[in-house]
Amino acid sequence: MMNRLTKISFASKVVIPVALLAISCAKYKSTSIDPGTVTPTLSTTEVTLKSMPFPMGAAVNVSLLKSNTNYRNLVIKEFNSVTAENAMKFASVHPSKDTYTWSDADYLVDFAVANGKRVHGHTLNWYKSLPDWVNNFQGTTAEWENLLKTHIQTVVGHFKGKVASWDVVNEAVNEDGTMRPSIWLQKLGVDYIGRAFQYAHEADPNALLFYNDYGHEFGPTKRTAILNLVTDLKNKGIPIDGVGLQMHTRVTQSDANLSAAITTAAATGLKIHISEIDISLNPDNLQTMTYTTALGEQQAAKYKAIVKAYNAIPKSQQYGITQWNVTDADSWIPSNYNRPDWPLPFDAQYQRKAAYQGILDGVK
Repeated sequence: MMNRLTKISFASKVVIPVALLAISCAKYKSTSIDPGTVTPTLSTTEVTLKSMPFPMGAAVNVSLLKSNTNYRNLVIKEFNSVTAENAMKFASVHPSKDTYTWSDADYLVDFAVANGKRVHGHTLNWYKSLPDWVNNFQGTTAEWENLLKTHIQTVVGHFKGKVASWDVVNEAVNEDGTMRPSIWLQKLGVDYIGRAFQYAHEADPNALLFYNDYGHEFGPTKRTAILNLVTDLKNKGIPIDGVGLQMHTRVTQSDANLSAAITTAAATGLKIHISEIDISLNPDNLQTMTYTTALGEQQAAKYKAIVKAYNAIPKSQQYGITQWNVTDADSWIPSNYNRPDWPLPFDAQYQRKAAYQGILDGVK
């Protein structure tokens, strides 16, 4: 109810002055006196996330994009960048050794082109979402290398000129700062990371290439390991353009940690993409929790703090902020953790929550 009242009050503040100005302009235009005076152009465009001073994106579920008009219209209205939630992951596009399945990923790219949106590709290399043929692959080191290279170059090559940027390697660092013992590390050693970037760059020299991970805001242990990794790649001349901070965070995380995550990443000089943001309200998995106005305001304050810290880094490094999923109804969190939660700026009815205004307030 409060949100509705706020909206009405905001609308009335905007509509009345605009209406008065429109009347006054119409009155002025009807006279032929002083034809040299320029009548100011009035903008009645509604403020949306697309009005932010850097790109705002969402990770999109292609099935919902195809089948749910409310979902599709919200993506068109609010965002100027899209990421494939699952449609570009290894298992989705490369289900068997000699088979690539492009339909969902192509659909998303075509949708983005038709609606003037940037596409961020996710992800070329990850330890999860691998098809059985990769998990069971018995090849030599050279054959594993060929598998990695062929997959990356086929996918990037397919979307060359259409996908602006890629998460090349995703989540290669453990919470304790060690390298994650993924199948890629086991078969190819730690240098597979740098080679993945080189292969992607060869396939599309114009695409911007990111290392993407979560947990920068947990504290210095994982964060330092990630920053050391990307700095080392940069110093070796590996074609890395940016760092993705997933920012799957919670309302209880301190503003100091959130700010430190952003500012330390920016100190690398690379572009910074807050790539998967959502802010959980129920990290303790309370099964009886319900959404309240007070919780909504806490969440809004947290979104504002993150946006404010991000807006303070150099403009040339601001690649944008992307939320993971579009509304609370399609968020991965409630199903993944089997709990009620409301992590996004839009509720299950596609309406803006307090968090939405928090995002806008972060750049004021």
